[in-house]
Amino acid sequence: MKDQKNFEKTVKYLTKATSILCFFSMLTASLHASNLEDCSGPQCTQSKHPEAPAETFGRSYVIQIARELSRKPYAASENTLPSCLNDLSYDEFRKIRYKPDSAIWKGEDLPFQLQLLHRSSYFKDKVDIAIIEGNQIVPIPYNKNLFTFEDEVKCELTPEEKEIGYSGFRIHFPLNTPDYFDELIVFQGATYFRALGRGNSYGISARGLALKTAEPTGEEFPLFKAFWIEKPAKEADRIIVHALLDSPSVTGAYRFTIIPGENTIVEVETTLFPRVELTKTGFAPLTSMFFHSMNGRGQVDDFRPEVHDSDGLLIINGKGEHLWRPLSNPKQLQVSAFLDKSVQGYGLMQRERSFRSYEDLESHYEKRPSLWILPEGNWGDGSVVLVEIPTDSEVHDNIVAFWQSKDPLKAESEFHYSYRMIWGFHPVEKNSQIFVSRTARGRADIFKPSKSRLFIIDYEVPREKPEKMPEPIVSASSGKISNVVLRNNPITHGYRLSFEFDEWGNKPAELRAELKAEGAGSIETWLYRLTD
Repeated sequence: MKDQKNFEKTVKYLTKATSILCFFSMLTASLHASNLEDCSGPQCTQSKHPEAPAETFGRSYVIQIARELSRKPYAASENTLPSCLNDLSYDEFRKIRYKPDSAIWKGEDLPFQLQLLHRSSYFKDKVDIAIIEGNQIVPIPYNKNLFTFEDEVKCELTPEEKEIGYSGFRIHFPLNTPDYFDELIVFQGATYFRALGRGNSYGISARGLALKTAEPTGEEFPLFKAFWIEKPAKEADRIIVHALLDSPSVTGAYRFTIIPGENTIVEVETTLFPRVELTKTGFAPLTSMFFHSMNGRGQVDDFRPEVHDSDGLLIINGKGEHLWRPLSNPKQLQVSAFLDKSVQGYGLMQRERSFRSYEDLESHYEKRPSLWILPEGNWGDGSVVLVEIPTDSEVHDNIVAFWQSKDPLKAESEFHYSYRMIWGFHPVEKNSQIFVSRTARGRADIFKPSKSRLFIIDYEVPREKPEKMPEPIVSASSGKISNVVLRNNPITHGYRLSFEFDEWGNKPAELRAELKAEGAGSIETWLYRLTD
């Protein structure tokens, strides 16, 4: 009965658009106000008065909160900020840094550490963060002294502003060397998060849910408004994060099991509670950037040959076919839907791994991770959706991919699904597959201007080549295919397919290239949309 009363109190606070943990935070802050003013170590984030009440956390705790919250009208989260934070430039915001020596669990000989992220005009929403220790909820109150504010950043908070909270957090782990805690995963902004495999640098992001993406009515961005992070054991090889999602259309409970390694695995368990019928829902959405490459530079004036976080969409459909779709930076918004039943997996890949392809000493795009989604169970009928948005700069994410179910999610229903995310250089086993390693296109006639396009597709063969040269089959929804040639590539020891394409008119043309060979295992099918 006591637990039920505590739970009802939590939901009551939440539906009033206040922090679901604020009564813990306020109590802790008031009991320790004098100590916190001078405190800057990790113990400051977890100080708990012996008389402070504690709730018991169970696996269904967040699900129960999300279920109750869905029955209430939506209330936006707190996102007002004092002017000293709201008016910061991006460079000024970057001068607010968490003190590494104040990392949660630092000095406890644990395999993971936690650092908190400050709010600003770039990340306005307040999210509540708590540690789960021995099934007890330990809220983390805001403490300015956990951060370094460089001289240009002046921000004195009034007593009313001293509970401004955090915008997110990041988890650290000795991913690359045993004596240094590298960044492993960060949760910040809406439902965005991104992770790293060994040797990676940040690139592609993921989201908890995508709603109305590329719709004329505008996209709806849910928010992870509260997190509960389970304290790991000393020998733990994984860490578990729970999150509460909220938006005008839906609430949800998420459980992330994060397993670092050569490829970092994130196992996601989700329960959604729609407030309204959801018809344009993106499950397991990915967000990336594609500016230009040898596949299409347009009018880009750039010393770098290629600039992108991902260069292609890979799908293994319900029939086991491997489909590769190179990404593009179109002149107009493009949405592609790849119809499927029981999709086996999909992801945005970064296949070009040579520094020479990017020549960027700062961004190192060759180190950006690929991200692969493995659905758990049967996801039924639907489609993998690819959204490509025009961009004139690499600072804008312009690529989105997700699974969209054929059937809508009905209001006041309960929907469960799970999937595994794999982040790293090579998240998909190559096995005996012959796969596309590079796509390039340009003018077919080098002596005079021509609309006719020359396509070059390079294939990598991880193992032995088939005894006979594969048969190339190239087709298009419109236009004319000519001069189809497949040859051995003595430099890569793979294959190179070339063909010319012309007379497709003013409408987009869908191109398809296949290699047929007995005993070669699975061979990727190349797909392409030509719009210019």
